[in-house]
Amino acid sequence: MFSRYLGKMVAIIKRDGFFAGVTSVFRMLFVLVKQPKSADVLFVSSGVMGDSWRYRVKNIAEELGLHGISSSITVQENIWISDLADKFKIFIFHRVQKNNKVSKLIENIKTQGKEIIFETDDLVFNPEDIKDQDFFRNANALEKKFYENGLGAEIFFDPYVKTCTTTTAFLAEKMRESGKQVFIVPNKLSKNDLDIADKIQNSKLKIQNSIKIGYFSGTASHNKDFATISGALLRIMEIYKNVELVLAGPLDIESELHKFSARIKQLPFVSREKHFENIAAVDINLAPLETGNPFCEAKSELKFFEAGIVNVPTVAAANQTFREAIVDGTDGFVANGEEEWFEKIEKLVVDENLRKNMGEKAHQTALARYSIPSSNNEEYYAYLKSKI
Repeated sequence: MFSRYLGKMVAIIKRDGFFAGVTSVFRMLFVLVKQPKSADVLFVSSGVMGDSWRYRVKNIAEELGLHGISSSITVQENIWISDLADKFKIFIFHRVQKNNKVSKLIENIKTQGKEIIFETDDLVFNPEDIKDQDFFRNANALEKKFYENGLGAEIFFDPYVKTCTTTTAFLAEKMRESGKQVFIVPNKLSKNDLDIADKIQNSKLKIQNSIKIGYFSGTASHNKDFATISGALLRIMEIYKNVELVLAGPLDIESELHKFSARIKQLPFVSREKHFENIAAVDINLAPLETGNPFCEAKSELKFFEAGIVNVPTVAAANQTFREAIVDGTDGFVANGEEEWFEKIEKLVVDENLRKNMGEKAHQTALARYSIPSSNNEEYYAYLKSKI
């Protein structure tokens, strides 16, 4: 299993650069040796970095604390992991694969009759849903070991595990097909995220020389997503000479767009604060997804509310999750097919007032539905308290 962490470390340093990458790696190593403090809930994760860990472990722990449920966080390779059954009442396993120590922990939890909850934010627990995905094909050999048999499959399919949490209705339905009780716990912005957004908003001053359209892909698995809108973007950039394209993350630009390279800016991975600054600097945010791909259907709405919290309107793929999150034409747009993508992006390009009003409404939605201070998942909190 340590070889798998080695794969992650190599990927992180390659992605973030030497100094930032090494800092992240040292943070990971610290969590491996830190003994978790007793609490109501223990989150066990496969790592301590990235959006998945941030939203599904760190932020949910913050949310539970706001509602009177204490939590500790550790990783599956923590040196103390097999001896932690006595210190907690509930164990939430996030993207964890069994190893000898995790297996011993689970045996001890079962002996004591305590609660195990399986948590995932991606359709990665079934290996058949993973093998054809870009992120898997592009992973290095060590990283692939995390996914090749399904990430967390041994825990998810364990008959002892009756309860799961996840991000979207689509994923919840997939998990219920295996007879699980599922609580939808949406991704939410932390108090620190809100503070960053407030700071940005208070200092935000856009000089309107151009219209910037942004796509913040996040990971190296979104080329097919971006390809679904490249035709619409090509038409927009051909018609509107003042439009610039801002791309964040490892993304291959469609060859047709190369002729606009002088108006395309590609950004590297950055800190959380700089990420929000980059979003705030664009005028229109895009959230495309490959159609007909269950892995993409399972994605959450975080690209909508991360832009909304800094008053940037989003045009998103018209899948189930975004249709449920966005009131089309009010706090964002959902689009399906090249013509609809073109029309809705164009509306925002030509109408500054629409951009402003839609961005403000998206901000209100982000605060009301996707922030930890406004969290109110009472059924889930009650369930946890019944197990404490």
